[in-house]
Amino acid sequence: MTTQDLTAVEAGAVGNPAAPAPGARQVWRRLRAQRAAVAGTAVIALLVLVALAAPLLSAIEGQNTTAYHPELIDSASGGVPLGSFGGISGDHWLGVEPGTGRDMFSRLVHGAQISLAVALGATLVQILVGVGTGLAAGLGNRFVDNLLSRVTDVMITMPALVFAIALMAVVPDGFPRPLLLALIIGFVAWGSISKLVRAQVLSLKSLDYVAASRLAGSGTWRIARRELLPSLVAPVITYAALLIPANMVIESGLSFLGIGVKPPTPSWGQMLSSANTWYEADPAYVLLPAAMLFISVLAFTVLADGIRTALDPRAASRLRVGTGRKREEAAS
Repeated sequence: MTTQDLTAVEAGAVGNPAAPAPGARQVWRRLRAQRAAVAGTAVIALLVLVALAAPLLSAIEGQNTTAYHPELIDSASGGVPLGSFGGISGDHWLGVEPGTGRDMFSRLVHGAQISLAVALGATLVQILVGVGTGLAAGLGNRFVDNLLSRVTDVMITMPALVFAIALMAVVPDGFPRPLLLALIIGFVAWGSISKLVRAQVLSLKSLDYVAASRLAGSGTWRIARRELLPSLVAPVITYAALLIPANMVIESGLSFLGIGVKPPTPSWGQMLSSANTWYEADPAYVLLPAAMLFISVLAFTVLADGIRTALDPRAASRLRVGTGRKREEAAS
């Protein structure tokens, strides 16, 4: 997100303060009315279930992520899997990995654990740091606001990927890699949500109910906890739903560059990195992790759009608006 985009978001938030969050039943009813959001939710639920049950699924198949099967690859052709479609068989449901013969199904489902865990962990860090910084900037005096706003601008304009690569390179290898990825991604990419929260706080704190609470003797943080945070639920949840797929892509990118999750721990990005020399000999080795990543990112993005519409019915869904415009153009 560029500085101009963030300025527009901030200006829009000041002019249109967040509405109070509707009840959970009302939100769920609105969400169920959107078929795209329901489909995205179903895909995400299936993905989470697969990630949680990865050890069980591997056990049912009778394979694991580290066992080599040299008898299933053709050493004469450089390690291409024997058989059709990457060596698919009753023992290896999605074939085997070129060069090593490791089971693809087992590595894919265990890779889902890494991608989801890192994305969710990084999103949690971004929310905690971003909401805290945005609240402090919006409720603080001019000096505090200017200081935190400049720090936030620096974090936004900083090349996050380059900064993450530098941090990953200096941390000892003994530190758990998935946890390190979540912390680094979270701490280098919280600026946008901080800007969003600050803009909302600046607009909300001038409303009557916040002024009444201040006149009743409530302190700054009591106002933040009881008056402002409930109204920030909708925009924060919506933005968090968009951060999850973005963090999945960042994790995959870092693993693709070889500085993310280290072998033999499976990761979709790591699998794509290893597959870049096999796309002609074994296309399935590239397509399987790429498809999993694409479907996951698409499902989270569609769900985020549905959550935004369910929490704020005044805003029409982007998907619905686009479809409606096409129908209007076709009718005319």
